[in-house]
Amino acid sequence: MIKVKVRLRPIASNINLPTVLKTAILPGDSMERLFIATQVGEIFYIGDDAIRTFLDIRPRILKLGGSGGYDERGLLGLAFHPGFYYNGLFYLHYSVAGSQGPGALPEGFNPDPCDPKTLNLKWINRETQYNHIDTVEEWILQSNGQPRKRRTLLNLRRPFLNHNGINSLNFSPETGKLVLTTGDGGAGYDPFNLSQEDMEIAGKIVEIDVAKNTSIHNPPVVTRFNELPAPIQETLSVMAKGVRNIPGISYQRLNNHYIKYVGNVGQDLVESISSFVHYKFLPVTQLVQASIMKSELINLGWRGWEGAFPTSLIRGCIENSTLDQKTLAYYNEAVSLSGSRLQPLTSYFHKDQRPDKFSGTALTGVQAYMGHGIPLTGSVVFTDLARKESQPHVRGALAYTTVRPDGKQNDFSVIETNYDFGSQSAYYVSLGTNLDQTRLYLGVYGSMKVTDFNQGTVFEIVP
Repeated sequence: MIKVKVRLRPIASNINLPTVLKTAILPGDSMERLFIATQVGEIFYIGDDAIRTFLDIRPRILKLGGSGGYDERGLLGLAFHPGFYYNGLFYLHYSVAGSQGPGALPEGFNPDPCDPKTLNLKWINRETQYNHIDTVEEWILQSNGQPRKRRTLLNLRRPFLNHNGINSLNFSPETGKLVLTTGDGGAGYDPFNLSQEDMEIAGKIVEIDVAKNTSIHNPPVVTRFNELPAPIQETLSVMAKGVRNIPGISYQRLNNHYIKYVGNVGQDLVESISSFVHYKFLPVTQLVQASIMKSELINLGWRGWEGAFPTSLIRGCIENSTLDQKTLAYYNEAVSLSGSRLQPLTSYFHKDQRPDKFSGTALTGVQAYMGHGIPLTGSVVFTDLARKESQPHVRGALAYTTVRPDGKQNDFSVIETNYDFGSQSAYYVSLGTNLDQTRLYLGVYGSMKVTDFNQGTVFEIVP
């Protein structure tokens, strides 16, 4: 793979943590604008070389950063309807103010392969034992230029603080439906194995037909598909399962088909990006009516598999502090999924001594690139939060890979950047693109804490 060098051109600075970077053409406008959604609930756009506020829903977002400032809740998804220029419709996914609960478990979770009770936990008392509620809403930009909420599509009760997805709303150019990508609910190791249970909404990629049954405005708060009223079930279909946590989905046109790229954030070993073209969606009505049917969904393999590896527990070796002991956590699950899961397109690792690679932390963005300014046409570009070797001044990582003609797994190559962040940390927190995927945007933050305000910068990645 060729070595690629790029520059980072600052577009917006001194903003809060940028979670979603997308472009759209405002009704009555003639120019494609970059929209920036922040985790705390602001949405800005770049207009006439100035940052303008599109929407501020901070009062609707639950209080973030209660556990030392780190948080994975907040404003998680923003998507513009394909007909936004004409109908003004857009969609939000966020964590609801006032919905904080005690959590699904009274204490931290550590599976023990020698203790079957820790491998087969059940999420009980869901109405009282949960962390928060996420909502997916439809909004409209009115003719007076003011956005207003039209209706709620889903209310989802989440077991833990983390793994709620990021850049979690996108429209499919194939089906025209809204795609919701959400994580397994959090903690670590998916304590209740929600990602593999078909009836659970957590750990899935779900398509929502926003043009169907539009008269429903206030759906109940649920965790399972069979808890939804039939008219809402009729709007939903499931595309994939086995998701741990996911930074959205990216579509790349190839002749008459689209390649779908999805990333799965790893547990201890590896971050992975997968791709697929064909899939069999499972209508939720069919799922509910035949709840024991064997589904043929795209399966990313979690929690039995972490990328290309069976899921392992990692402990330090008592005899040698420089070594790790790795123990298979879910051997039987790994065996049962070995022939049905989707193999990753590429993986990168939390420990990697190769001189031309990096040791990663967490996948934060995956985007197809179809431009010609950077020699990456037809590639998929991805970002990692922080290179482990970049201490004391943290730097994120930018890299790319391509789909091989033979369909086998591929390596990846680091994209070098020349921007000088000085003594400031630079966590790469989001990756975005424009409508025709010819431009790339990078969100960078100076801290891991959402309560450290105004440390965000958005760059365009340029030759």
